[in-house]
Amino acid sequence: MNKSTQGLNTMLMCFALLGCSEHAKEDKSLQGGTDDTQVVAAQTEDEQGSQPVAFVEIDKQAYQQRLQGFWLGQSIANWTGLITEMDKVGTPETMPFYTDQDWGSKDLPAMWGEGVPHSDVIDFYLEHEGVPWGADDDTDIEYIYLHLHHQLQTAKLTAEQIKQGWLKHTYSEDDAPLFKKFADSEPVKENFLWESNERARILMAQGMLPPETSEPKNNAKYMMIDAQLTTEFFGLLAPVNVAVAKDIAYLPIRVAANHESEQIANFYVVMHSLASSVDKGLPIAEQGIWLATQARKHLKDNDYPAKMFDFVLAHYRNNPDKQNWEATRDAVYQRYQIEQADGYQYKDPFEAGINYAASLVSWFYGQGEIKRTIQIGSLSGWDSDNPTATWGGLLGFLHGIDGVKSAFASDNISDTYWIHRTRRNFPDHTPTKDGEDSFALMAERMLSIIDLVVVEKMQGRSDANKWQIPVALNTK
Repeated sequence: MNKSTQGLNTMLMCFALLGCSEHAKEDKSLQGGTDDTQVVAAQTEDEQGSQPVAFVEIDKQAYQQRLQGFWLGQSIANWTGLITEMDKVGTPETMPFYTDQDWGSKDLPAMWGEGVPHSDVIDFYLEHEGVPWGADDDTDIEYIYLHLHHQLQTAKLTAEQIKQGWLKHTYSEDDAPLFKKFADSEPVKENFLWESNERARILMAQGMLPPETSEPKNNAKYMMIDAQLTTEFFGLLAPVNVAVAKDIAYLPIRVAANHESEQIANFYVVMHSLASSVDKGLPIAEQGIWLATQARKHLKDNDYPAKMFDFVLAHYRNNPDKQNWEATRDAVYQRYQIEQADGYQYKDPFEAGINYAASLVSWFYGQGEIKRTIQIGSLSGWDSDNPTATWGGLLGFLHGIDGVKSAFASDNISDTYWIHRTRRNFPDHTPTKDGEDSFALMAERMLSIIDLVVVEKMQGRSDANKWQIPVALNTK
């Protein structure tokens, strides 16, 4: 292969995979991708010999570190966002919205009149070594799917497997354990399922399978936020290959989401799948915009998720200073909660739509910085723990576990996880606590699932150290 042909193929690869041709350089491997990702064998043909393909090569050890960062970043963001969850939902009783000046101040009660037991101050929340991160609905359903994939050794879960997993590992309202919200409060029954997820579990207990559990005629809550906080990790199980990521995420998403809420859940899946492809030659803020605009291509132009995206991005580009996030959040409130523009009909602060729009504010203005993104997400309003947890996980993956610890200037952050806080019937992975696991072991099990996905769903290659994932070159 001569130099011009090799350079051309590298540029073609950037067009096909990353859309980053301006960063391609002749005679070098793909400039896009994380530091542990590269392209090899750019002239290989597929099995039919009809289309040239490249192989994206990903280092497993480095990917495992990123997966640990995903779980840690998600946990920090989840428990930080919980402090302000439903404090500010755009009603007269909860206005005005939080601003940067409220960071470090006393947390106000949520719209139902209660605070949270773990903190009374709006600030980053960290668990330290020796105390596991508690499971919550932002992480525990993903943990169920991780367990099912690994236990069943499958690249894609069936509807029946999902149903059986939910029934075994979640509580019904009737058999929920007693839970004390505060040390001095009376215990109440709590199964940690709400809205669409709660309805879907009831339907599965009656024998119904997804995707029927998310059909509007069966589940009136299908437009709620539920799926977008339980399925984004499927993108990490299918690095680079968005089609496969969406395929293996389809039934888990359709447990609880349909129509626009399904599109929104897929948006996050796509971003997580493409996180291994982001061009590290770009400034970190532009990396985030690239990921988001690639995922935007998977939204339907005439539906409100796409219009919300375009509105928030345009508002950010016109007001790019980090301090202007409050104006963009207020514009989201006015346009979508008050005016109900672009076909969106606001009814509930738990809805997928309003929280999706709010999540874009923190993503763009956070500019790739995990602490700033979590901070803005926590102050933005509505169901503030859920979008914040999603971005904490994605940025945790992009920066890796060492990057997360460095951002929070601590080597003493807990790296263990207690699933039995909210779910049940899991094996013990550490000797310390019933149902306790570690992010390292969770990431290790995810690697074995990705092995299956790469080989069975992508027709790729896997060995002890790396994956090679085929990607078709667009030669037109």
